[in-house]
Amino acid sequence: MPILLPVLFALGAALSNAFATVLQRKAALVVPRSQGFRAGLVLDLLRRPVWLAGMAAVIVAGACQAVALGTGPLTIVQPLFVLELPLALMLATRLLHGSLPRAGWVASGAVVVGLGVALWAAAPSGNRTDVPVDRWLVALPVCAAVVLALTAAALRRPEGRTRAACLGTATAICYAVTAALMKEAVHILDDHGLGAFLTAWQTYAFAAAGVAALLLLEHAMQAGPLVASQPAFTLGDASVSLCLGILLFEEHVRTGWWLLPQAAGVALVVFGVLALARMPLARTLATSDKPGAAVP
Repeated sequence: MPILLPVLFALGAALSNAFATVLQRKAALVVPRSQGFRAGLVLDLLRRPVWLAGMAAVIVAGACQAVALGTGPLTIVQPLFVLELPLALMLATRLLHGSLPRAGWVASGAVVVGLGVALWAAAPSGNRTDVPVDRWLVALPVCAAVVLALTAAALRRPEGRTRAACLGTATAICYAVTAALMKEAVHILDDHGLGAFLTAWQTYAFAAAGVAALLLLEHAMQAGPLVASQPAFTLGDASVSLCLGILLFEEHVRTGWWLLPQAAGVALVVFGVLALARMPLARTLATSDKPGAAVP
């Protein structure tokens, strides 16, 4: 199976998402905070050009992701989005006229090497183009229940690490579900045409899941420090996508002694993501000098 095309488009999506993360995070920090969910948050963000630029990057990322998912396994495409965090910090250094410290480059290298080792050892394969409805009838309610539970737990907590981690994990699940639904919708478009795509329930389901993920992400940004929300989001998306790829699309990864290098690669990725999320630059993007106040 040709892997280069989905890998290239997945990397393009990760880069576009990195742009979106930096721009949207800057926008989210200059609107009034709230203890709960409020519909006015998106309206406030719509008035911010930087947020609109971030949304344009999201659209580009979505197009790249659709191509990647349409041509490659979910278990390859989604884990590559782990690269979004180091890319976002590198882009942020340019916007803030700063520099990434040596520890940041080491952590970024750990993410890249760890991801490469894990994917090489796992050697994901399989690219089923349709999923039986009975599998969706199990997967979607389970994922929705976990997201609702995490959101309810977050709303019971004050701003801080726990709330941010809960919302970050809920966001990760929604993005993984969005990717799985998008993958099947893209294959419907490719195999049966635009009419079938516009009438398929998967099309509207992935759109709804994507909107839910976006709303959760915006609130996660304001809920607490990046060190809590970003690792939960980054690692959670890859982990849930791996499970959905195996359970829904019958994709395969190598087992046996191959699990050892896979574990080593994952450990490197976790180390790198946690280290990057603790960078002062990351905290600058996730906190404001005057919490609770809007910045003119």
